Amino acid sequence: MPIEEGVTGKELDREVWTQLRTLTKENAEGVAQHLVMVAIRLAEDDLDAAMGHAETVVRRAGRVPAAREAMGMVAYRQGDFARALTEFRTVRRLSGSSHLLPLMVDCERGLGRGDRALALATSLEARELGAAEQAELLIVVAGVRRDLGQIDAAVLMLERAVYGPPRPWSARLYYAYADALTEKGDVDGARKWFAMAAAADTELVTDAAERLDELDGIIVVDLHDDLDEDDDFEDHEDFEDDEDENVDDAGTIDAVGIDDRDREPEPAQDRDA
Repeated sequence: MPIEEGVTGKELDREVWTQLRTLTKENAEGVAQHLVMVAIRLAEDDLDAAMGHAETVVRRAGRVPAAREAMGMVAYRQGDFARALTEFRTVRRLSGSSHLLPLMVDCERGLGRGDRALALATSLEARELGAAEQAELLIVVAGVRRDLGQIDAAVLMLERAVYGPPRPWSARLYYAYADALTEKGDVDGARKWFAMAAAADTELVTDAAERLDELDGIIVVDLHDDLDEDDDFEDHEDFEDDEDENVDDAGTIDAVGIDDRDREPEPAQDRDA
């Protein structure tokens, strides 16, 4: 898989480079470049290319936890929860770290194994997670409760977490709480917390603003189509000028084809966070 110009591998943090020290210098540098490319392609939502780089990384550094984590993240984004879960388990075994536990629980959820997801979420290692991972785990577990039809339990879990000082993960917590309130039918509460999520979401990791607009009955349209129509109108005016120039003395007009491309503007599609 090709490496983009300017990608050196030095973009990785020190912890990953520590893992790569088990490799030869040349191999470590190559693996680092492919790991950066995995992140770039995931950000671009080019999952096939991301998988290609991840497979190269695993082939060259299969015992490195960061390599297996990269593979797991791509599989997770692809919706291949069985493969992702296998990779995340391998990362845990190789590194001794449980930081991927929220994603492992979500994989169990994605596989339709709610009971196993809840059992993993309440395991001893789950209690040892840091604050950020605990917040992510809470969001996932609330989703499991909703899958099981336990909406009140999901709302109560999230309600206990959303109050307090803002944290880097607050936007996602607010969003999850608003989404659960929507399912429960509390439109006013959902509006309040979608607004809170939108205000806190400085990195645009959720579609809280769009969800808030939906609740307020605001329809967002793609203005690009309107601009296309304006361009067509200007082209049509130019054509009319050409027509005047093409009229001969007998009053005949040269035949010119008109491409009628008038369209109604289409509403932008939202996505769930």
